[in-house]
Amino acid sequence: WGILFSHPRDFTPVCTTELGQAAKLAPEFSKRNVKMIALSIDSVEDHLGWSKELEGWADAAQQQDMDSSPRLLRSLTLSPFVQVFIFGPDKKLKLSILYPATTGRNFDEILRVVDSLQLTAYKKVATPVNWKPGDSVMVIPTLPEDEAKKLFPKGIFTKELPSGKKYLRYTPQP
Repeated sequence: WGILFSHPRDFTPVCTTELGQAAKLAPEFSKRNVKMIALSIDSVEDHLGWSKELEGWADAAQQQDMDSSPRLLRSLTLSPFVQVFIFGPDKKLKLSILYPATTGRNFDEILRVVDSLQLTAYKKVATPVNWKPGDSVMVIPTLPEDEAKKLFPKGIFTKELPSGKKYLRYTPQP
């Protein structure tokens, strides 16, 4: 799994806090087998200078080995927006989120999305609104009932709907 964070420029305040937070959370991403990389348009010289700044910021926030922090690379064009791209092991894009450069990314949400993407990639489930790891998940609608019962021995619970349709099937997280 991989996450690419785009940044409009080096030495920007919001992005500095984000990369510091990414470094702080590097063990969480590592537990999920996720590699991080950050891109901006500036020169390698600027990247090296900013890396020192990031080390100082991260040290102030929490002592952290910067070897596990996102790497800064050069990119040709980026907009005043910042993006998060999450790629699966199949090298296919799984998620893209666009933020204005004035709004910091929510790393709790990014970790939650990684957890959901990994769970749904390997199990025949979907995650409902506001799902968090450990919450019940939804059985995908294309899975026949008899197969679902075999795959989810802890049980399947169907939400009753006015239409009478039985497509909201939940099970404890596998």
